[in-house]
Amino acid sequence: MIIDSSRAGRARILGLTASAAAVVVLASACGGTGGGGSTAAAKEFSYLSVTENSTVKTALTTLSKGACKTADTAQPLKVETVPQTSLDQKLQLLAGQNALPVQFAAGNAPALTNQLYKAGKVADLEKKLTDLGVLDQLEPGAVSTIKALYGGKLAALPYEYNVEGIFYNKKLFAENGLSEPQSWDALVAASAKLQAKGIQPLSASGQQGWPITRLVSGYLYRSLGPDALKDVADGKAKLTDPQYVKAAQEIADLGKKGYFGKGVGSIDYDTAMNQFLSGKAAMFYMGSWALANIADPKQDQVGAENIGFMPFPAVAGGKGSIDQYPSNVGLAITLGSKTFDKKTGDWVSCIARNYGSTVLKDQGVISGFKLNTDVPAPNAVTGQVRDTISSSKQNVLWFEALFSTKATTVSQTNAAGLATGSLSPEKFMQTVQDALNSQ
Repeated sequence: MIIDSSRAGRARILGLTASAAAVVVLASACGGTGGGGSTAAAKEFSYLSVTENSTVKTALTTLSKGACKTADTAQPLKVETVPQTSLDQKLQLLAGQNALPVQFAAGNAPALTNQLYKAGKVADLEKKLTDLGVLDQLEPGAVSTIKALYGGKLAALPYEYNVEGIFYNKKLFAENGLSEPQSWDALVAASAKLQAKGIQPLSASGQQGWPITRLVSGYLYRSLGPDALKDVADGKAKLTDPQYVKAAQEIADLGKKGYFGKGVGSIDYDTAMNQFLSGKAAMFYMGSWALANIADPKQDQVGAENIGFMPFPAVAGGKGSIDQYPSNVGLAITLGSKTFDKKTGDWVSCIARNYGSTVLKDQGVISGFKLNTDVPAPNAVTGQVRDTISSSKQNVLWFEALFSTKATTVSQTNAAGLATGSLSPEKFMQTVQDALNSQ
């Protein structure tokens, strides 16, 4: 996920998913025969990206002229872009023609990449990186996240890597005698105290929906443990089970008490971000891509020095751990299996050793690659998040990560109702479960 202040970048943060129909078409095109891409050696390090994503393209171009110049001379970088809405269709077409590029943006949902992998068209990157001696250049948390998304396989590289948690206004907390909440009960109590002082406790976008459902999954992971939503995907549990409805109830209660402020159902991403960065709200659940907004003095009126970052708090008696951060790798990048030769390996080795430092230094973006040089953090909260990423060993996903396309849409479009009280927790969970059952 790109740390991007543009509307297109934010839309990509959590919105797009591959359609079920697309996967059916792909299955037909690939046939599951293991045919893969062209067996001829690739003359170029061809990379298919999305138009909305300039970060990876820029960083690879920089590397091609610097640290990876030798690899680029042997196999020149060539970038092609398509709009993200056209990516899945493009990948299906190329896969059916055995013409996938050397490196390409993964589909908009894990299902598409998993289908490509099963058809033998995606490289086994764990084996490739191990053979190249650079697997240790990936952050363990990033590897854990990728494997959780792709059925236990390292099917993509973490050109982007984000953890999620709660950003909070340290100044408002101090002025009101509050410390960082370590438990859910403490967070609710802090919210009540802030509300009583006329301060909006939480900012969230009901229009986008996912900032609300992220809170539901946060509670689920803390109460039921890291497999809470995998159990739903595997059919071992249902969202309508009492312990799952309990999570939705807790978030609904925040809305009922007015802790999200007025009109949360119609508030968009920009407004929610502004509420926090202008000091109008004390807490804001968001991913580490928000660090770019925090570092921008035109947006951040609170001041980066007054912003802290904390994990979703613990739930009393829960099976989850406070150090299990929800995470994602944005629009992941993978490599074709049949075009992965020695020249491609040289490129990948160079990327693994140099990308992390390059993209952080030049663009302020945190990736899932380790740093090979010291890149000073622009502010304390960025340094804190970087340390969190480096020390993270086991991460979890988000509410809709393993959902079908239909269920994802249903979840996010109904989240506002959960927060405003127009939809009961039971009805919300039933509606999403029904969508899951229909796939």
